[in-house]
Amino acid sequence: MYNTMKYLIAGLFMALTTVTLNAQRIFTRTGHIQFLSTTPVEDIEAHNKEVTSVIDQKTGAIQFAATIKSFQFEKALMQEHFNENYMESNTYSKATFKGNIENLADIKWTTDGSYMAKVKGDLTIHGETRTVEMDAQIMVKKEQVSAETEFNIQPEEHGIEIPDMVRDKIAKEVMVIVKCQYEPYNK
Repeated sequence: MYNTMKYLIAGLFMALTTVTLNAQRIFTRTGHIQFLSTTPVEDIEAHNKEVTSVIDQKTGAIQFAATIKSFQFEKALMQEHFNENYMESNTYSKATFKGNIENLADIKWTTDGSYMAKVKGDLTIHGETRTVEMDAQIMVKKEQVSAETEFNIQPEEHGIEIPDMVRDKIAKEVMVIVKCQYEPYNK
């Protein structure tokens, strides 16, 4: 598990090909993604606290990677169905996001405050990639950076088939909440 995480981190850093050698990067390996599916019949919630993310503060490049099997559910049966029947996590093991902060000049990385970032990029889930746009709140306090965002996805847009017999139990739009506390990346 440790080696897998180490290679995932290395891959994320190498993938930032547009990053200059002098760029200031921040990262986390303990980001948190929560998703909520709310219907009149049933609420489904899962958490993944092993999310990797990198932000290049000079270019605004931002990336996330989440291992699908790391999502934890309250009920073991839900987790099993999620991995085997819907997400097919043996085939599609990761969800990724690769994009940019569009209003980078508005973010003051060394000044305490809360900044609204406009983020746009490609979200890949279940092997299907969609361009998404979202607002993210970036908080700077004593040069410590954290970020939060909330957005909705439609499982069907990512090729996730929901059988008719459970259609009423799974929302057509699933809310995704992301929270990360970053630290400097020092080579």
